[in-house]
Amino acid sequence: MRVLAPLVLLAACGASPAPEFFGAARHQITLSGIDFVVLHKDDRAEVVRLGYLTRKERAPVPRLMIEAAESATGCRVIPDSVVTGLPGDTGEARMDLAC
Repeated sequence: MRVLAPLVLLAACGASPAPEFFGAARHQITLSGIDFVVLHKDDRAEVVRLGYLTRKERAPVPRLMIEAAESATGCRVIPDSVVTGLPGDTGEARMDLAC
């Protein structure tokens, strides 16, 4: 049980913004049963997926991240602007917006 408590606290940090998104507007949205946090600042957005998904369940996530950003911000994601911290990562993505 002592090991579990620090892991739960660490997992709670999963939706912390990148430094460039400190002070950003925060929105929470659910699409296709997957929860996302969208951080919107100026003409940029960061989308963080919440919760665990199996490899098979992750396939639609990149498309849903773009949809989440557009829905939460009211802006259009600029094509080919989506980047992730690690190639193929479905946990977080940053993108440019056209508002």
